[in-house]
Amino acid sequence: MANANNFSVEAFIRLPMQQKLLAIVVLAITLSIAVSAWNWSRTPSYAVLFTNVSERDGGAVINALQQMNVPYQFNESGGSILVPQNQVHEMRLRLASQGLPKGGIVGFELMETQKIGLSQFLEQINFQRALEGELSRSIQSLSAVQGARVHLAIPKQTAFLRDEEKPSASVLLNIHPGRTLEPNQVGGIMHLVAASVPHLPAANVSVIDQNGNLLSSEKDASRGMGLDATQLKYVQEVESSYVKRIDNILAAIVGSGNFRAQVTADVDFSQAEQVAETYKPNPNPDTSIRSQQISEAGGGASGGASGVPGALSNQPPVPATAPLTTPAVPGSTGTGSGAAGATTVANTGTGAIGANGRRDSTINYELDKTIRHVRQSAGNIKRLSVAVVVNNKKDAAKPAGKALSEKELTQITNLVKEAMGFNKERGDTLNVANSPFAIGDKEAIDASPFWKNPTLIGWLLEGLKYLVFAGVAGYLFFGIVKPFLKKLMDRATTVPAAQSEGAGMPINYEQKVGLAREMARNEPQVVANVIKEWVSSGQ
Repeated sequence: MANANNFSVEAFIRLPMQQKLLAIVVLAITLSIAVSAWNWSRTPSYAVLFTNVSERDGGAVINALQQMNVPYQFNESGGSILVPQNQVHEMRLRLASQGLPKGGIVGFELMETQKIGLSQFLEQINFQRALEGELSRSIQSLSAVQGARVHLAIPKQTAFLRDEEKPSASVLLNIHPGRTLEPNQVGGIMHLVAASVPHLPAANVSVIDQNGNLLSSEKDASRGMGLDATQLKYVQEVESSYVKRIDNILAAIVGSGNFRAQVTADVDFSQAEQVAETYKPNPNPDTSIRSQQISEAGGGASGGASGVPGALSNQPPVPATAPLTTPAVPGSTGTGSGAAGATTVANTGTGAIGANGRRDSTINYELDKTIRHVRQSAGNIKRLSVAVVVNNKKDAAKPAGKALSEKELTQITNLVKEAMGFNKERGDTLNVANSPFAIGDKEAIDASPFWKNPTLIGWLLEGLKYLVFAGVAGYLFFGIVKPFLKKLMDRATTVPAAQSEGAGMPINYEQKVGLAREMARNEPQVVANVIKEWVSSGQ
């Protein structure tokens, strides 16, 4: 090995100066290409950290990245800051802990840098700017909102209530692409702004999006019909609860991936109140007496008897009976009348006492009264519609499986009825069908192809870098460097061979001796004659 190395060095030294320079240039180019390929393979992929940042926020973010020794790139055309892809999420969290980026919005930290000697007008302006900034930050915390600007119009206070004006506000929202705000979310933004400014009614808050659409005046058609997002969500929760019940009971029988269940609930959100007041006739004569009044007026000083002579005139009056009239007192003339009020019945009797006397009697009875107040709660289930499809049983002889028997379908139907609380009088419907599934494994349906896995794609890209570097290095060495060095070595070895042939003595003598030996083996007689001549001539 040492001899080969010495021979290579000696051969390189014996090369002409032009070939030496060419070899050095080729080696330098090869080495630079190899180093560049290695650096390229080690360079990380950059991803966007923040985009559309202001100059102040961009400088603060870059300063923070430099302090953390994190490499970065700045895209001037798009106003984006890029960092290595594997550090994007970590840097966002670490910068968020430092309050970066601020988005060009100042909040109440503006009040911390107040200078002494500011006028009351400037103090009010700074306070309004700080309040607008804080409201903008609060609105930007919503998941669907990318950016927000709040403008407040706060009138100057006056001592005259008649001339007092209410504040107003306008909100400009920049919504993420592909997202929308529901009416209740817009109402939440309006109430958030109204609750943050004194004497600001929610009706004075206008909300628009980046396209100029006025969101604060939108009327939801479902609200006009008495529906809102809460009621729709309640319907979905009811349906999901019934589906879960069916899933829990059928999963133990046919397997979790061998059936599908859907429930449609008809929910009544109407509210009704009913008040009924019922009066019934007295059930028996023994009705309770509420009040009784008797009035009598006597005759003159005459002590003589008066009235119709006889035994009947000397009898006391008979007690009154319900519900109509009081019987006439024997020996007297009288009339009875009944009057019904809100809660009583009055019974009045009148009778004469003697020639100049009078007696009146009034009795009030209680009535049989019933008051019923019924209030129907909202959210009652009017009807349930359930559909269940069950996969065929697995069968090795049949790829599509084996259909369920009537007994098994009946068993499944009865179980589903019990799980859903089937009520025929309510109008519930249930349909259970048996059919082979296209793909019985739910996980196989939901699983995405492996070539779409972002983690796998990242690994493949990193491996591809190293493969490209290895290919370039192998091509440079085996395709350029090695053939070039071999050619140089061949040229170096031909020079000493030519010089040794020019000298002649060592190589020609050996050749002559070889020829003589070959001739002695092939033609010994001729060689013997030559030797005889040499000997005879020597004598």
